[in-house]
Amino acid sequence: MSDLPTSAAPAQNSPVSAQAPSAVSFPVADRYAGVTTTAVRDLLDVLSQGNIISFAGGAPAAEFFAADDIRASFDWVFANRPAKALQYSSTPGEPELREQAARRVSRSIPTTADQIQVTTGSQEAIYLVGNAMINPGDVVLVERPTYLAAVQAFASSGARMIGIPSDDDGARPDALEDLIREHNPKFVYLIPTFQNPSGVCMQAGRRKEIAEVLLRTGTPLVEDDPYGELRFSGEFIPQISALPGMAHQSLLLNSISKVMAPGIRVGWIRGEGPIMNTISIAKEAIGLHSSVVDQLAVARYLEAYDVDAHIRTVVEVYKQRRDGMRRELLEMVPEGATVTSPDGGMFLWAALGNGIDTTALLPIAVQEGVAFVPGESFFAHDPDRSTMRLSYVTNPPEVISEGLHRLGRALERWHG
Repeated sequence: MSDLPTSAAPAQNSPVSAQAPSAVSFPVADRYAGVTTTAVRDLLDVLSQGNIISFAGGAPAAEFFAADDIRASFDWVFANRPAKALQYSSTPGEPELREQAARRVSRSIPTTADQIQVTTGSQEAIYLVGNAMINPGDVVLVERPTYLAAVQAFASSGARMIGIPSDDDGARPDALEDLIREHNPKFVYLIPTFQNPSGVCMQAGRRKEIAEVLLRTGTPLVEDDPYGELRFSGEFIPQISALPGMAHQSLLLNSISKVMAPGIRVGWIRGEGPIMNTISIAKEAIGLHSSVVDQLAVARYLEAYDVDAHIRTVVEVYKQRRDGMRRELLEMVPEGATVTSPDGGMFLWAALGNGIDTTALLPIAVQEGVAFVPGESFFAHDPDRSTMRLSYVTNPPEVISEGLHRLGRALERWHG
């Protein structure tokens, strides 16, 4: 007979029955210690509330997604490449997509498919660059202001970010060179074309001056270009990466999110040399490879459909929405406030001045039923707390107008 007890119930004096096991305290890496939320998460929480008109996210107008063409692209993949679409793949990406990406990039920078690393959206590209290049304490130079999720991604790798003094044409070359000499940064991160959040498009002369500084100092450039094809007016300006001598010294980040659909998480990095292998190793560790189904469908979409015609359609819509938002916004902001007038992209940037703290203004605006992004999240340090970012692309004109009326009421309450 077994000596095991006939009942699984613990004895009355058993320590197990005296108290329930306490929860395990999992250790947290130093880079996340004390971080319980982020600006992006807080924003999504706000937008989950009902009856909020959002000027906050950079979400393309959903009613203009080329849904039929996208559906047909996925149907083609499952009709013609089902086994490949559902199987593991290589980390650099599907050859078909890398070839299509290289063709688009080659409009300004001669590029081959083996110079493309596919990523799960441009956000992963930013994270991978930081993961592959940054050691804790390394300096990264960024614009003032800059993309808030890039600040978050680089910070998670331990970067110390320093903002480059700017003017109406973007980062100042003289200030950039001084900071490079002082801090020896790992790289410079710039969004020269329709910058997020300001909407500023750096002109050709300034780009040339920036490139000369980078070449003279041997400093790598990470150029983020998700909005470059959303141009309303003026001529195409080549990326800094496209200027003579810069291709081998730059990583160019692109995304299909703004011209196809953000729910399809596909982007890529264009680069040269050993760093691309390091980035590929970093991606392999993080997620092995991006979704093969999505990669093949995007490749089919870029090959079989007139993407440029689709872009022309949405650009005209976005231009009208920019004009309407800017006109009404200027009528309601206090005297002395400034509002940018971008030639493309997705965002207006307002500096309200007059002692207004937009972080404190946001809860009042949410009570009125409208949301924006307070400007302080876009600064690596010393933020201008009177600034705010508003996206004009997501909502139709009548909704934009109503949202601005709500914002006006919030400003009245602030001043009242």
